[in-house]
Amino acid sequence: MFVFMGFTCGLFCIAVLVMLLSLLLAKKTGFNREKSSPFECGFDPNSSARVPFSLRFFLVTVIFLIFDVEIVLLLPFAFSLLAVSSLFWVTSSLIFLIILIGGLLYEWGAGALEWA
Repeated sequence: MFVFMGFTCGLFCIAVLVMLLSLLLAKKTGFNREKSSPFECGFDPNSSARVPFSLRFFLVTVIFLIFDVEIVLLLPFAFSLLAVSSLFWVTSSLIFLIILIGGLLYEWGAGALEWA
């Protein structure tokens, strides 16, 4: 236990030492107007660099995240086959899959998966 704690503290001290060393040895540059301005082929930018955010893209991203989490929750069912009874495993797997497919069909029917 103490060996692991000493090893961890040693690694932390080495990391802090490397960070401090990089601050001391780094080349210091002053503020420069040309370096802080956006570069656009040598011309001044005509418009803001901020692009309007697509709400449709955000909706597809959230739907992907939800279904991705559901798939991650589905993976342990394969490992739990030997640990629980077959009837309980089949019932719980089918209920989870019905909910998952029902959500997918609802999103598809609502048109949330269309990228137009």
